[in-house]
Amino acid sequence: MDWLAPVDAYCERTGPEYWSEPVNALTNLAFLIAAIIVWARLRGPGMAMGRALAAVLFVIGIGSWLFHTHANRLTGLMDVLPILGFILLYVFAATRDYFGARPWVAALVTAGFIPYAAATVPVFSMVPGLGSSASYAPVPLLILIYAVLLRKRLPDTACGLAIGAGILIVSLTFRTLDQSLCKAMPLGTHFMWHILNAIMLGWMIEVWRRHRSPSHATAQAHR
Repeated sequence: MDWLAPVDAYCERTGPEYWSEPVNALTNLAFLIAAIIVWARLRGPGMAMGRALAAVLFVIGIGSWLFHTHANRLTGLMDVLPILGFILLYVFAATRDYFGARPWVAALVTAGFIPYAAATVPVFSMVPGLGSSASYAPVPLLILIYAVLLRKRLPDTACGLAIGAGILIVSLTFRTLDQSLCKAMPLGTHFMWHILNAIMLGWMIEVWRRHRSPSHATAQAHR
């Protein structure tokens, strides 16, 4: 496999040049901004996991920037691996902290994300028009599953997760529409995937931070 082979996957790209996707590239700043904002809010003890998530969020922006400028298979890998890392880290944090699971149980659940995705991606691939976005579709479904399971025990956290899933579904819609709207919109819609994903990932960290906040945890426990 030629890892440096050019990739042309989005409407905005018209050639192999570095700045062939300026909007798709520059909107990755949203990830960096979101990471910096949430990092500043993660003060106090017990926030190490949140800071790790914020750091990965920052790396997501860098990886996506590289892909939308250099646009080859190697940078494509740099784009998707940090996203997978964030998902796995958040599944661990959510299972451990929202459900009170022991770390080893949370680790097993996290490992289970891989077979879960392997089983559900082919199902989503059958949805007409979803295309490559099918590989991300299991994520909002999993978030909604967690929200449903937590709706009575941690209603505020469950609501926050549902909001995050909703933002991600809208974001995925923009990602999916990119290729089909090329003729009508040469710029495409992929840049909205970046902006909304940055908001969504920052929000998901904020949901976790609020849950870990002593005053907020106490308020939920007494409902």
